[in-house]
Formats: sequence, structure tokens, C-alpha cells
Amino acid sequence: MLLEGSCHCRAVTFRVQSRHPYPFNLCYCSICRKTAGAGGYAINLSAAFDTLEVDGTEHIAVYQAIMRHDDGRADEQSPAERRFCKICGSQLWLWDPRWPDLMHPHASAIDTPLPPPPERTHLMLGSKSDWVEPACGPHDLSFDQYPEEGIADWHRRLGLETD
Repeated sequence: MLLEGSCHCRAVTFRVQSRHPYPFNLCYCSICRKTAGAGGYAINLSAAFDTLEVDGTEHIAVYQAIMRHDDGRADEQSPAERRFCKICGSQLWLWDPRWPDLMHPHASAIDTPLPPPPERTHLMLGSKSDWVEPACGPHDLSFDQYPEEGIADWHRRLGLETD
């Protein structure tokens, strides 16, 4: 499925192909919550990085989060690169060199109508803010950390992969 997206001010627009376009995955981790989660979470999709076409690259900035550890280990910079518009601040996508074939557009940046998911996965609930009340549906799955089932596996299990 072709996904077309943009930032709020439209200085950046992009297109990318996705076999996994259902916005099912709500992440409550502190990084997603603070960089993109106005509702206390962020929703990422999965797409093929080699199909990405961007207009307005001069308006894109990169943020690499600091991974903070409460167990005494030293803080470290994440290799994952979060792209955002440096004019309006809109989160656009995440790309990680550990998985160079993939990129993860933020569902909020997608202008193409997305299909509604039959169920959602709420993850990293152990990191959510106290004010956040997850709205879990009757078929939703919830995890304090990351589930073993990834984006592609979820789409496959429910027969939702697209060409």
C-alpha cells in the first residue's frame, strides 16, 4: 500500500510502500510519549525504506534519543534516528541502522486513509504516565514491555498484509 505523509506545515512530504499499514501498535515508552505522544503514546507503522521518496529534505532534522537506565548503567544514545520537521516539529518517521530495510512512519504523519485495526497492541505500559488511561478494546493485547509479536507478525496472524 502506498502511504503518503506530511508534516503539519507541509514543508516535508513523503511517500513510501508498506505491507503493514494498520495502525495497531500504541507505544507508551517515555521516548515515544515525550517526542510524539500527545495522547500519552505514539503509533508507528512499518514500511520499506528503499521505497521512501521525500520532498523538503532540507526541513528535516534528526533526533537520537538518550536511553536512560535506572539500574546504574550509563545512559547511552540510541542508534535509532527519529526524523521530524524542524519548522513545525511534526514527527515523521523513525529509521534504525540495526534494521536498515525498514522505516517506521508515525501514523499521525500519514495523509492516506489508513485501515482501522481489528485489535490493538498496547506496549510499554510499564512506562506510561499516571494520567494516561489506556482505552483497551475487548480484543486488545497489553504488555508492560515489548511483546514478542512484531508488526509483520501481527499483520500476518490477522491476514492483513498488503502488496
